[in-house]
Amino acid sequence: MDFISLALYALCIVLIFTILPIVYHQYVIRQKLKKIPQTGGYPFIGIIYELMNLSDYERMKWFLRAMNNHKEGIFVQWVGSKPFIVVYKPEYLEPIFPSTVNITKGDPYNLLRPWLGNGLLTSTGKQWFHDRKLIGPTFHFSILDQFAVVLSEKAELLTECLEREIETDLGKAVDIFPFVVNAALDIICETAMGVNIRAQETVTKYTSTVHTASRLIMDRILRPWYWIDSLYYSLPAGKEYQSTLNTLHGFTKEVISKKKAERQSQSYTELQNEDDEFNIGKRQRKAFLDLLLEQNAKDDTPLTDDELRAQVDTFMFEGHDTTAVAITWALFLLGNNLEHQEKVHEELEEVFRDSDAPASVKELSQLKYLDRVIKETLRIFPSVPLISRELTEEVKLDNYTIPKGVNVTLAIQLIHRNPQVWPDPTKFDPDRFLPENSKNRNPYAYVPFSAGPRNCIGQRFALLEEKIVLTAILRKWRVRSAKTFEAIKYGGSLILRPSEGVYMYLTPKK
Repeated sequence: MDFISLALYALCIVLIFTILPIVYHQYVIRQKLKKIPQTGGYPFIGIIYELMNLSDYERMKWFLRAMNNHKEGIFVQWVGSKPFIVVYKPEYLEPIFPSTVNITKGDPYNLLRPWLGNGLLTSTGKQWFHDRKLIGPTFHFSILDQFAVVLSEKAELLTECLEREIETDLGKAVDIFPFVVNAALDIICETAMGVNIRAQETVTKYTSTVHTASRLIMDRILRPWYWIDSLYYSLPAGKEYQSTLNTLHGFTKEVISKKKAERQSQSYTELQNEDDEFNIGKRQRKAFLDLLLEQNAKDDTPLTDDELRAQVDTFMFEGHDTTAVAITWALFLLGNNLEHQEKVHEELEEVFRDSDAPASVKELSQLKYLDRVIKETLRIFPSVPLISRELTEEVKLDNYTIPKGVNVTLAIQLIHRNPQVWPDPTKFDPDRFLPENSKNRNPYAYVPFSAGPRNCIGQRFALLEEKIVLTAILRKWRVRSAKTFEAIKYGGSLILRPSEGVYMYLTPKK
């Protein structure tokens, strides 16, 4: 046998043992999923080419059209050769959300691991159960009361920044989003790590690096060739991302080191002894990291420094843009629905009267209409529009069977805008959440913070932050949006962010 024949023979053997198993696996998967409606796409690449050429807003519209084309509440989209089962019928969520077995996050979350490690967002199995149990007590109601002091301070600073911006050009529209983002970053840095980075007063290296990291992650998710680590980190984008990680991890590690040193010092012991739930002045405040270190010291299997860093970085990531977009969209919707905004102002007048003092937790609990405004905002604009799980056991949904190992996309935005569940889904109507209008609604029809064991551990904190910041702004101004709901552009795979400035006119209350 000559060399060319031998080479061809060897190539055939390689193809048989590498390509054929892949083709066979694809055939088996497609046969198992053939009953589920398909979204089309191209062989081998699926819908990737179509979606990667769309803007964030166009991509969001694509998903909404897919929902309207598939009334069944489920469809398959192929990303390359990998199927993602998109589910948005509330009844189909019932076997998935409450499961204590199918808790593993989907493939896209792997791209977050370089930043967030095996934090609460990305971990699974025994580690996730351990960490959730460890971290849970740090979000107790009495601790949220302590965080409320920080929230009020940063909200007051936000109104001062907005006042200065308005004074430079009376009557102009203000892009509210950057101001709210910086306030949210101020809040999460001080509450998560106990560090005041003054994001609202100056641009710090940490502030700009957080924004850069978020942008680079989004870029990577939308470019499948970036998913290959060896390729990505050899490219300029990957090198920039690695540089941002070095900055972010270095900052968090330094804070953890200082906090641990404080705990071992005599001054920290004295400070701790002075503290109690009724004494929440500035010196006695504890950040999430302080509370986590306390819990960690009591645990049988304490977290290492890298594991602590992963948890703090996770809360920095999850507690930053998510609340900022929720606050921004609430203001935007109120600015487009002035009759509902007037009801908010009437409620604020009734609760606060002539007081200029920061809102107390007790006063905030009386703002029932504002509660419904926030809920309706999170229905129309859920901060996290999509979450995904990789099934570790088979799931049956009516006549559909989803095999284990497949990624399921729980499309929160589609769930919240499903016209079969929410009539006139884009209409802003806070009274949808009156008790009499909610009593017969499927509990999985509204899941802005996910549901079941993997629901958002910080949801009470997020709602408290949104309420305090909105109250601080709306006690000073009436707001009017420069653009309508139909005209504003937004999108994103991780966070439902505006794709343009969210310009608002702020008029002082008389």
